[in-house]
Amino acid sequence: MLFNSINFIIFFPVVALVYFAIPKKVRHLWLLLASYFFYMCWNAKYAALLFYSTAVTYASGLLIDGCDRKGKPEKRKKFYVGLSFAMNLSLLFLFKYFDFAVDNINFILARCHLQLSVPKFDLLLPVGISFYIFQALSYTMDVYRKDIYVERNFLKYALFVSFFPQLVAGPIERSKNLLKQIGKEHVFSYEDFRRGLLVMLWGYFQKIVIADRIGILVDTVYGSPGDYQGAYYLLASVLFAIQIYCDFSGYSLIAVGAAQVMGFRLMENFDCPYFAKSVAEFWRRWHISLTSWFRDYLYIPLGGNRKGTARKYVNIMIVFLVSGLWHGAQWTYVVWGGLNGLFQVVGSLMMPLRERAAKAFDVKEDSLGHKFLKTAVTFVLVDFTWIFFRAESMSDALHIIKSIFTVYNPWIFLNNSIYKLGLTQKQFHLLVFSLAVLLIADWMKYKNINFMDKLLEQNIWCRWPVYILGILFVLIFGIWGNAYDAQAFVYFQF
Repeated sequence: MLFNSINFIIFFPVVALVYFAIPKKVRHLWLLLASYFFYMCWNAKYAALLFYSTAVTYASGLLIDGCDRKGKPEKRKKFYVGLSFAMNLSLLFLFKYFDFAVDNINFILARCHLQLSVPKFDLLLPVGISFYIFQALSYTMDVYRKDIYVERNFLKYALFVSFFPQLVAGPIERSKNLLKQIGKEHVFSYEDFRRGLLVMLWGYFQKIVIADRIGILVDTVYGSPGDYQGAYYLLASVLFAIQIYCDFSGYSLIAVGAAQVMGFRLMENFDCPYFAKSVAEFWRRWHISLTSWFRDYLYIPLGGNRKGTARKYVNIMIVFLVSGLWHGAQWTYVVWGGLNGLFQVVGSLMMPLRERAAKAFDVKEDSLGHKFLKTAVTFVLVDFTWIFFRAESMSDALHIIKSIFTVYNPWIFLNNSIYKLGLTQKQFHLLVFSLAVLLIADWMKYKNINFMDKLLEQNIWCRWPVYILGILFVLIFGIWGNAYDAQAFVYFQF
């Protein structure tokens, strides 16, 4: 069930209304049933995998807690942690990485002139499996570290793993936040209701008006890598950076808003990432729930920055290579992750040189021009890595990069050629206007100007026209209807 489908527009109000109408002691059971129904709308059989991950991590929590209460040795606790991770990650490997591993094994065997061919499973990837497994595993680690109490009510814990707003594409919630909220009683709040709906509306604007409109152009160009050259790829690559931001941020906002309507607070997942002045800062602002997960459960256990500079750089590279593989079982994703890690390592190594150069040339680092330059360079570096993320294969990615740097055809922006990439001139101009709205909104947020607070402070005659115009804009100019099906969110594939 997609957020941008008529089914969800019916499903969510029903779930929220019933949630506040029924007795408080059974509300968690209602949300659990609704969450499993939500997930089973994709593939009912794969709900068994969700239940499996839930049961394994729930049991691991009880076993780890039992070791603490009975004074069992630390090795026993570590064994249960390792077993929980092994059982969950083996499931993830089977459905997501097995065929990728087989392809590479067969390739190596062929290179060695060996005839053995390992068969593949060709299993359908369950939607959201990477997200809910990581969320469940965070509970195992949090219990081991004594950062969270052991949840003995299996139904409440199952709701933590399967909570439908963020089940299939995050934010990847922590037990310290969401699980504690499930144990509390929620009463209807008009303030949460209206703020949650406004957050959802902004998410729909990003997804349906911007991301899906850009997707038409990007799919046209990237879908036929032999038919376009130079500036076409440059335009599509820049726009893809905006598409994936609005697509994923849009999902996160709808999830956060839907949860807030029912009284839950989910973590912020994006914080104006394209205003970042370095790749490292970009990753502190992009997909915050996943970045912080890797920091807390991989980077820090590897030693973080506590074991010397060289080890820190190795740890950064490991984290981002694993992050790339988490996103997809293709070498393009591994290269994408590796480049993001490499840019951070190089940026850190060059920092003393940049500081000396700035001092020698009397560069005012707090000047607007210098900040803009750093932001622009960061965007270029990040956007370069997105080429590997979006390309269908390594050969396509390298072809696109080569074409961008070797083919000179800027006249496509002047001879109306860009209006033949799936978007008419009016549609393209509407996209430019929408991007301007997005830029202003992100700039206000970056400057800590809360537009929602400002809006809600106004009188009703000022607020409601904005509400109505926003809803009508999404309804009229969103990409849906007879010509287009509801577009799946990009991160559903991960």
